Amino acid sequence: MNSTITENTINARVLRREDQTGDIAAFELAAADGSPLPAFEAGAHIDVILASGLIRQYSLSNAPGDSVYRLGILNDPNSRGGSRQIHESLREGSEVRISAPRNHFPLDPKARHSLLIGGGIGITPMIAMAYALKAADLSFELHYCCRSESRAAFLEELKREFGPRLLLHFDDAGDANLVDPKGLCQSAEAGTHLYVCGPTGFMDWVIEQAKAAGMPKGSIHFEYFSAEVETGGEAFEVVAAQSGVRVQVGADQTIAQALKAAGVKVEMYCEQGVCGSCICDVLEGIPDHRDHFLSEEEREDNDQIAPCCSRAQTPRLVLDI
Repeated sequence: MNSTITENTINARVLRREDQTGDIAAFELAAADGSPLPAFEAGAHIDVILASGLIRQYSLSNAPGDSVYRLGILNDPNSRGGSRQIHESLREGSEVRISAPRNHFPLDPKARHSLLIGGGIGITPMIAMAYALKAADLSFELHYCCRSESRAAFLEELKREFGPRLLLHFDDAGDANLVDPKGLCQSAEAGTHLYVCGPTGFMDWVIEQAKAAGMPKGSIHFEYFSAEVETGGEAFEVVAAQSGVRVQVGADQTIAQALKAAGVKVEMYCEQGVCGSCICDVLEGIPDHRDHFLSEEEREDNDQIAPCCSRAQTPRLVLDI
């Protein structure tokens, strides 16, 4: 498996920009030449390729079947610059290169009920999911968690489109208003699936609460778009099987950095183990998984690794790269 950016990028134009809050803007994109955009499913995201060379992933936040792609982007002061560049440079009429949609966060069609929990800007993929579930007349709840009502993007749209299926949880409204993932999962009917997106700490908490409530691992779905990762550890050897290059990965070096220094190219965009662009096959050795992309089942197989952040449990890894 190697989930790299598509070579055939799309030249898109910003049809509309709407500042939702002081730090969140919505961008509606269409193909610059007027041709139809590739269809997408709820949970999908696209890569945005900036003029500076930075590549960032953003969820599509509108209804599948729409003729445009809508992104909701937080101008995050703690980001590595991508969101700031987008907020500063993209206006109505601006052109930008994007990828076709990819979906690592799909809805499960077998779910009897869906709990959608979005924290902050993590609401964006949940909006597309809610539209898809509503169109299919399927049972769901959309829980929107935010610090305050003034920081909640798309709020009027969500109230209008989803009515009583929308539940709002604002931190400044008191503890009684906070979301209770454990309680939601414990009281949910059999066959319920949980979907969560948001800041790393929030997602980790929701996932652990769901597990504590006894929800099966296969019914808990999530997608990280940023994460703090610890990449340091004991030194080990990596062999790039396709070229025969052998490198020593130092204690404070990533596999990708060591390979790059030896002339081996590794496709890599997030550098945090969340986008999957660098995933490659493991031919020998046992990985020390530190990514947020592979599922628990995929990690247990130990036949894939994210070289941007993961390390080795064995003295040597042989990678199909």
